Amino acid sequence: MSESVRILSTKKLLSNQKQYLLNAGFSVVEADFITTKPVAFDLKNINDTLIFTSQNGVQSILQHPNVAELKAKEVFCVGIKTKALLEENGFTVTAHMGYAEDLAEIITLIYPNHTFTFFSGNLRRDTLPNALKEAGVVYNEINVYETLLTPQKIDSKPDGILFFSPSGVESYLKENKISKEIAFCIGETTANAASEFGIKNIIIANQPTIENTIIQCINEFK
Repeated sequence: MSESVRILSTKKLLSNQKQYLLNAGFSVVEADFITTKPVAFDLKNINDTLIFTSQNGVQSILQHPNVAELKAKEVFCVGIKTKALLEENGFTVTAHMGYAEDLAEIITLIYPNHTFTFFSGNLRRDTLPNALKEAGVVYNEINVYETLLTPQKIDSKPDGILFFSPSGVESYLKENKISKEIAFCIGETTANAASEFGIKNIIIANQPTIENTIIQCINEFK
């Protein structure tokens, strides 16, 4: 048998996620190309409905001493895992979508008269704020975590690279080049970033989860 397919994950995987790749006979290198950390913030001027677009935002809020007073409010979020994390911690999620674009559309079409507070990170995309602004939806934004790029040089060239965020793509390309490698992207936003950076071979997960990104990778090389 020829040497095994080499996969690089731009974030450390859970052991069961990594096992999928190992079971497929691939060799796996993993490293965190971005790190996130909570920042200090005040819970004041909070509107009726809360928006989270990532688990990082939720994790950060959960560390706030007054988090309990937020739990009576409606929550809109992006991502099935963000929804699960919110519900595990006593929040009620009214609407969740796979992408910020889709959430923005639901808000502007169905809930334009609600008022929103968006808990965001420092490198967030403009998609949601721009859509809300254009539609005249009342919202404010509180920055609750920071994303730091942690680029590193990868010595052996992988056959496939797993990307889970636009910042992960940017961080990887600070120290590494991509030629023929296939970029497996968790979603459209990440794929768009990869494409903007000149990456040609891109495969997008058909559900924005880490597991589905891994499945696309296995299907491609099997």
